[in-house]
Amino acid sequence: EFFCIYFYFILCTCSVRAVVYNVNCSLTEKHNFCPVTLPDIAIPVRRMEKLEILSHGLSARLQQQLALIGEYNVSLMESLQELQNLARRVRMVEVGVSFSELDFELLRLEVQRMKTTVVELRASLNQSNESIDKLYDEVQEILVMVSQLELSDKQNIMVVQQKIRSLRKRVQECREKGTVPVKSDLETGLRNCEHEGLLNVSKPKVVQLNWRGANYKYGGWGMDPSPASSKKEVYWVAPLNLDGRLLESFHLYTSYKDLLLYSNPIERRLSKYNVNTWDYRDCGQGSGMVMYRSHLYYNCYGTRSLCRVDIDAKVVERTLLSKAAYNNRFSYLGVSWQDLDFAVDESGLWVLYATEESLGKLVISKINVSSFSVEQTWVTTQYKPEVTNAFMICGVMYATRPKNTGVEEIFYTFDTKTGKHGSPAVLLDKVSETVQSLSYNPADRKLYMYSGGYEVTYEVIFKL
Repeated sequence: EFFCIYFYFILCTCSVRAVVYNVNCSLTEKHNFCPVTLPDIAIPVRRMEKLEILSHGLSARLQQQLALIGEYNVSLMESLQELQNLARRVRMVEVGVSFSELDFELLRLEVQRMKTTVVELRASLNQSNESIDKLYDEVQEILVMVSQLELSDKQNIMVVQQKIRSLRKRVQECREKGTVPVKSDLETGLRNCEHEGLLNVSKPKVVQLNWRGANYKYGGWGMDPSPASSKKEVYWVAPLNLDGRLLESFHLYTSYKDLLLYSNPIERRLSKYNVNTWDYRDCGQGSGMVMYRSHLYYNCYGTRSLCRVDIDAKVVERTLLSKAAYNNRFSYLGVSWQDLDFAVDESGLWVLYATEESLGKLVISKINVSSFSVEQTWVTTQYKPEVTNAFMICGVMYATRPKNTGVEEIFYTFDTKTGKHGSPAVLLDKVSETVQSLSYNPADRKLYMYSGGYEVTYEVIFKL
């Protein structure tokens, strides 16, 4: 309707202009005559004004309709997004990933029951007990975690459930026996491999940047799973020099709080200055170090030997690994100088490496820490330079490779008890592209990663 009226308005205007310009001029000796012939009908000015007003009204109405269409479009997009979210949730339910409010409420109720039991135990003792107090603090921590993770993902929920199972067993022991010492995780039955292997890992937790700064991208860090009896816990951070090869010094922290605040560090230097020259014979090489029973184990600089330094006595010992390839021969993918990679699990100390005889395939050796010698050796089927890192859990080696720049894949296993290998295909999110160091700690069931200069941890989830 609007367009028809507007077209009629234009047509009338053009007609009037055509009539006005219908002029015939003539010339005489004294004057010029240009008579204008007007039409017989009158120009419909009022009607034209009415049509103009109507056209403006229709234009305004058209703009309103366009605005409504825009609002409907936004509403439609929001509804579409809600539908997509709903479809995603349905798919999660179909594969068993969804955790409803009821799931979280059940978790809270279970932990609350454990808290009540611990409170009753505290009351029955009529005195302070360090073991019960520690258990109470852990139950409180789990309650907080349940509340915080209600919007989190499946992996973190499974971590909480695993912690709850651990606490449930310890609370039951306390209930049956009145009170028992809460031993370190490494000494309890919960850490004696009562599972069927690694199932998944949590999202990464970035603890902090290493104490030497962002430029020191290579190194390792972790916690001693079995420190000296005089120490409750010992954390260590060992950045390599800027060449990504030399380990000259490392820091120790006797509490997690000190680690986070860079407070009260204990420095241990491995290099020595003798007669105008530096002596690096006691230094380390590569990022394959671990700490176990108050000793830092590492690859002796420039050799195929194993070194360990007593962090209290500051005494360095060494033993030769005669067939090991060294000096950047068969190092890990993307990481230089990691020829010898130490690992700790529930059964003790291991070293991972390659030899010329194995044609670069990963070799696993169990280390007797008392004699500092090799007890037994296994040769795997996995070529070491195709692996970015590896660690041990319950006598099983797990190897990783890059999936893309942001994801690592635990893709290969070798069980030293059976001699069989497997393909778990567990994905692990990274905070930077390159993994310089990755170790498992059996005391807290975490993976400790050194990546891009940052100290990172992952909770480990097992098949039960």
